[in-house]
Amino acid sequence: MDRLHLGVIIGSTRAGRFAPVVANWFADQAALRADLTVDVIDLAEAALPDRLGDFGEGTAPREVEALTPRLADADGFVVVTPEYNRSFPAPLKTVIDWHGAEWQAKPVGFVSYGGISGGLRAVEQLRLVFAELHATTVRDAVSFTNYWEQFGADGTPAGPQAGQAAALLLDRLTWWARALKEARDKHPYADTAA
Repeated sequence: MDRLHLGVIIGSTRAGRFAPVVANWFADQAALRADLTVDVIDLAEAALPDRLGDFGEGTAPREVEALTPRLADADGFVVVTPEYNRSFPAPLKTVIDWHGAEWQAKPVGFVSYGGISGGLRAVEQLRLVFAELHATTVRDAVSFTNYWEQFGADGTPAGPQAGQAAALLLDRLTWWARALKEARDKHPYADTAA
């Protein structure tokens, strides 16, 4: 069986962010699977410009062009996001908006963290955004409420629940990734409404 390429996107670029702890833990969970290769995409390192170009404008900025092949190569994505003011971080919207075809007909899963909501309000908004881009969001997610209480000093969550939720998310995501990859291979996806 061919391995699927999973892009794990670190959605926060804030100074002192907790996102890499969550993302690295999840990427380690995904790397245990024989059916996946994992590419961790840190938006802080990507440093995408926050001002979008005009429609039909020539070439994209260098930072966007550097990231595009990594997104295009992915068969599916897991977005790791905190919740800021009941929504997701602006750099996450920036990477989404700089790209289009790279998301189409691919599954997107979510790992969120925050206070009492565990980042789920950010995830619900992201589901709407990705639907507009013809991506398929996976229902099952991993969520950490009061995340500062959930992780030990070694960067792993306490208890087995997080690992079980990650395994379920990865099972669902890989099913969708394989099904959609086979469909794209047979019939290339085209957004005819554009």
